[in-house]
Amino acid sequence: MAEKHINWFALEKACAKPGCPVCTIVRDRSARYIDNMLFEHVSDRGFRERYRNALGFCPDHARSLESYRDGLAVAILGEDILAHVLPDLKRGKATKVRDECPACAETARVEREFLGFLAESEDQALKDFFTASEGLCVPHYRALVTSVKKVPLWLRDFHERRFEELLRRTRNFIEFSAWGRQDDFAALSPEDKVVWKEIARSLRGAAD
Repeated sequence: MAEKHINWFALEKACAKPGCPVCTIVRDRSARYIDNMLFEHVSDRGFRERYRNALGFCPDHARSLESYRDGLAVAILGEDILAHVLPDLKRGKATKVRDECPACAETARVEREFLGFLAESEDQALKDFFTASEGLCVPHYRALVTSVKKVPLWLRDFHERRFEELLRRTRNFIEFSAWGRQDDFAALSPEDKVVWKEIARSLRGAAD
């Protein structure tokens, strides 16, 4: 049997969890990237220049900095950005953003890597555990459709069936929530009674 790629094992692990497996991988890799950055790259001139040109992380990734224990690294990066923008602020100007948030750039790279790997895989075991998962969220499936020449038939059929079924269940939830349909609503499965959570998660591409 051919040796499995490290991405195969990452997908297998992510598919065993609720939600979009690529979202799960992106969330884990993003946290690891920021942790490594704080530990290893605060003194790296190349990284510091990119970080400064981006005016730091985007709001979402910057918010996560408060959860890390390396306060000194966060303070060093914060001092750099505030010292960079303060002269412009004093002149009533806004410092231009000249680069992408480094964590967003890493997220995009991981997404491309795993979507490409998934689209190219013909491994039956991978197909089996992937189709037993919730599959890709709508944003990641849309990214897949627009980034590969041809979505494999097994992957396309799986997602189209899943999204059609999700749409049907959501419409039932809406219809049975109307006055006078209490008995129909009561007959819904526990999952269908909270299908609004599932469709919200599928549409937003949960990275939280």
